[in-house]
Amino acid sequence: MRQEEKDGGGGPRPGWGFFLQTQLQARILILTVCAAGIGGTFQYGYNLTIINAPTMHIQKFVNRTWLERTGHALEGKMIMLIWSFIVSVYPLGGFIGALLAGPMAIKLGRKKSLLLNNLFVLIAALLSGLSRSAKSFEMIMMGRVFAGINSGVSMNIQPMYLGESSPKKLRGAVTLTSACFTAFGLVMGQVVGLREILGSEEMWPLLLASNAVPSALQLIALPWLPESPRYLLIDQGDKESCICALQRLRGNSDLTSEMEEMLAEQAATKEKRAKRLWELFREPSLRWQLITIIVLSSAMQLCGNDSMYFYASYVFQEARIPYEKIQYVVIGMGCCELLTSVTCSLFIERIGRKLLVLGGYSLMAVWAIVFMVALSQQDQISWMPYLSMACIFAYILSFGIGPAGVTGILPTELFDQMSRPAAYMICGSLIWLMLSLIGLLFPFIVEGLGHFCFVPFFMVCVCTSVYVGFFLPETKGKSLMEITEEFNQRNLKALTRDQPWKGPAEIKCTML
Repeated sequence: MRQEEKDGGGGPRPGWGFFLQTQLQARILILTVCAAGIGGTFQYGYNLTIINAPTMHIQKFVNRTWLERTGHALEGKMIMLIWSFIVSVYPLGGFIGALLAGPMAIKLGRKKSLLLNNLFVLIAALLSGLSRSAKSFEMIMMGRVFAGINSGVSMNIQPMYLGESSPKKLRGAVTLTSACFTAFGLVMGQVVGLREILGSEEMWPLLLASNAVPSALQLIALPWLPESPRYLLIDQGDKESCICALQRLRGNSDLTSEMEEMLAEQAATKEKRAKRLWELFREPSLRWQLITIIVLSSAMQLCGNDSMYFYASYVFQEARIPYEKIQYVVIGMGCCELLTSVTCSLFIERIGRKLLVLGGYSLMAVWAIVFMVALSQQDQISWMPYLSMACIFAYILSFGIGPAGVTGILPTELFDQMSRPAAYMICGSLIWLMLSLIGLLFPFIVEGLGHFCFVPFFMVCVCTSVYVGFFLPETKGKSLMEITEEFNQRNLKALTRDQPWKGPAEIKCTML
């Protein structure tokens, strides 16, 4: 008999209290996602785009500052060189942040690392915001370095934190919100950078300092939310705090199976310490997991998605879109990426990781060919600029389908608690290095290949699709032990080839 019937229907029903408590606890996971995201990967997308709007204003400021200091104006080439430094130090900071993320996650924990990470962006906001008053463009450079460090740390630790805090059946969807917040940051940076908002010559220091706002929101919200249960149990050995965190994140759900899984992982890693970066490369049992994240992390930047933005203004002008309206069309491109990221997070647990990544890169390869054909025929056929414009949107949509988000999930699913921070360091470092490489080489690729500049990106997409199709197992709904077992079949084959059988002495060491 239900409690309401026992009470005879009179007075307040205990069932309502239970219902409200369950709803409140279910929302804790959503709040954790939002609090981690707004000061996490949101900052990466936001800081990437807010620098675009004030380009001309900052270049004028650099020239004016130099003139006041020396009495001589800078040549155009020198202005462009200084501007290139301002832009390129952001990936440098990201690379430093990616290397810092692993030690921070191990020593401070996931939540404390995200909170401390806000210090870097607050310093960046202070330096950039005061640069014009101080008449120092060097302060903008330093601000971009600190903003990059913040983005490098958050891009590694946020998906790690969310992946370890989410239930197995929602792990992909929850972790994929990191990509959603990146796309959201891109769009917000474009919107705030409009001339009508903060993109004017008077307001650009405030625009560069506006990244302090999402940082403040995270500092207010995240301290009230739980630490990663896996970190508490496996790294800290604190079972009571782990159970408390799980109860807050899961509500009144049965925690038995999840605790058994975590205790099994704790037993497997007992008396082991977190692996260092170089130890991951020397570990034969992790060889194919490591190859997988190296291939996919590199392909994420080498696929040419960011280069599409390079061609956007040119293609839109050829399609006779008024110059003053192009900034709004570019915002539409960012909205497309946001839309596909959100859609992907809704369907990832139904479709699976492998199909999304495979489909994304395969479609990008197709659109790359169509785009190159359209570019080559743009002067001969009147409607080709519109086809080029459609290809830009299709390419970005295909990138958002899988590669943009699933790549960040894989280190959480392929590596155990002791290897995960080092795996994210490798993943993050490669993403930032490849971003810098493309930024340096793409102008030369355009100059050398002309309309066929997307041939290298086409090859990357094809090769990545082949690798995913043959070597990446599906991880949807599987525990770490099950995923590791699939990789072990390939790792052990390689280990057998490298270390031939040496006789009965080796068999004895496998006895239970």
